[in-house]
Amino acid sequence: MNEKETCERAQVVDEALTWLGTPYHHAGRVKGGGTDCGMLILQTFINVGLIPDTEVEYYPMDWHLHRSAERYLGWVTRYCHKVEREIPLPGDIVVYRYGRCISHGALVVDWPRMIHAYLGLGVVLADGNDADMQKRQSGIYSYWR
Repeated sequence: MNEKETCERAQVVDEALTWLGTPYHHAGRVKGGGTDCGMLILQTFINVGLIPDTEVEYYPMDWHLHRSAERYLGWVTRYCHKVEREIPLPGDIVVYRYGRCISHGALVVDWPRMIHAYLGLGVVLADGNDADMQKRQSGIYSYWR
C-alpha cells in the first residue's frame, strides 16, 4: 500500500466516524439527521472527494426480501472491486446477505471494528467477528486497486 492510499483510507475512516450517532433513516444521507448503511458508505466516499456526488433512485426498504436482483451490490461495484483477502483493510467495505440478496454493508475501521447504519440503532460501531455478521458475510470490496 502506497502513502496516498494509506492517507485516503485514513480519510475515509475518519469521515465515517463523524457519522457515529446519526439515526437510521431509510435512504437518508444527512450526517446527524439520518442515513442507512448504503448511503453512509456512499456519502463518506463523496465527502472525502474520492467519488462524485451521485443521485440514487428510490429503493423500497424491503426490496431485498422480495427480489433476488443484486441492487445493493450493483452500487458497490460501480466504484469498488471485490478483493480476495481474509482480513479487510481500513476503508474496505464488507457486504452482507439479508433476505434474498446482498443488502447490507459496513466500512472497516480497523478489523474487526466496523461502522455501519443499522435499523433501530443508527450509525454504530460493530464487531466483524460477531457470529451473526460472519454467517451473513458475502464479500470484501475495495475502492483501491
